[in-house]
Amino acid sequence: MSFKKTIGKLHLWLGLSTGIIVFIVSITGAMYVFKEEIQGIIRKGYIYHKEPNISHKHTLPIRKMEALVNQQTHEKYPLHWVEIPLNKAQSYKFVYHESNKKGWHYFDRLVIYKTAYVNPFTGKVLAVFDEKNGFFNIVKFIHWSLLLRNDWGKYIVGIPVLIFIVSLISGIILWWPKNKSAAKQRFWFSWKNVKNWRRKNYDLHNVLGFYASFFALIIAMTGIFYSFFAVKALIYFTFSGGQTKYPDFSNYKTSAPIEQRSAQTIDRISQQVEQRFPHAYGYRIDLGQEHLDDHKHESLSVFVKELSYSYHKNHNLIFDENSGKLLYVHKHQDKNLGEKAIAANYDVHVGSIFGIWSKILAFVVSLISASLPVSGFLIWWGRRKKKNVTSSKKQILTETVTH
Repeated sequence: MSFKKTIGKLHLWLGLSTGIIVFIVSITGAMYVFKEEIQGIIRKGYIYHKEPNISHKHTLPIRKMEALVNQQTHEKYPLHWVEIPLNKAQSYKFVYHESNKKGWHYFDRLVIYKTAYVNPFTGKVLAVFDEKNGFFNIVKFIHWSLLLRNDWGKYIVGIPVLIFIVSLISGIILWWPKNKSAAKQRFWFSWKNVKNWRRKNYDLHNVLGFYASFFALIIAMTGIFYSFFAVKALIYFTFSGGQTKYPDFSNYKTSAPIEQRSAQTIDRISQQVEQRFPHAYGYRIDLGQEHLDDHKHESLSVFVKELSYSYHKNHNLIFDENSGKLLYVHKHQDKNLGEKAIAANYDVHVGSIFGIWSKILAFVVSLISASLPVSGFLIWWGRRKKKNVTSSKKQILTETVTH
């Protein structure tokens, strides 16, 4: 058996064995790409609070806002974190988020996930959105783990995507033309005299698959980053120049006595963040309450998002949770290339790394990736049907000659 025939059989087996999962993951990926843009339109009236004369006003203390939000929403769970924009014409986002470690599927594991848009000058809740039951979050977790428990659901998705990567590589090998004349027919459709839908489907699979494959490989690789720690370690090792240990900041811990903590501590932390990064898009502060997931607060870490459309350019600040003293600042420009690659993985995966144009590219590639299992199955089914018809004709011919 020739090399290409072997690759062809491997490609066929890989495609048939993972087709359904790859289709689901690809189509949900395409659905999720423009989440921020769509929500930005739908929620525009709440993202911007329209408070007049804000240049002459001061925002309320964060703890006071927290109390006001709880009074208006009447949720039984405590607020988890607040997302604060540097543009004070925008609302603050207070988030309720609780997870049940024992839950085996999405709806059981995620107890509550709600976002409250709040006018920071009055504390008025403009709107509350149930993210748990929202379209995009459900799509995200179908894409992530098929709505199953993440610690094993990610492998149910990750393994087929890993096989899909091998399938893409084998597809490129099969596509590769033998000579220049063959190459002319591989880069575009030649349908002038073609009426057979099977031939058109075959060309769609090959031509679209080829053009999308290189970008699909990148999207798939950045996807299995979340399923397999080894992939994350390999990316860090490669881009950091051979470093095997990720920077550890666990030695920066809260040391001040709890008596120093007051309602104003979190506001002092907020002021320091805004003074250091006045041109950032916004930042997120954990409100430090006890939660169902029982995570411990050894310090207070603040995540600063530099750009509105992506997460890859970010900064991290560590504070003493009791005194509000700044313990460490880890700026984007001070991170090694491995850290930057890890931080950019999500943006590369969803296509937001270069803004709207890379999102459009990710959307198109995801749709093509979803089409490949379908067109590949139709190719296999057509050949199988043709083989059965041929076998039947041979059997009839044999019987006729025998009689």
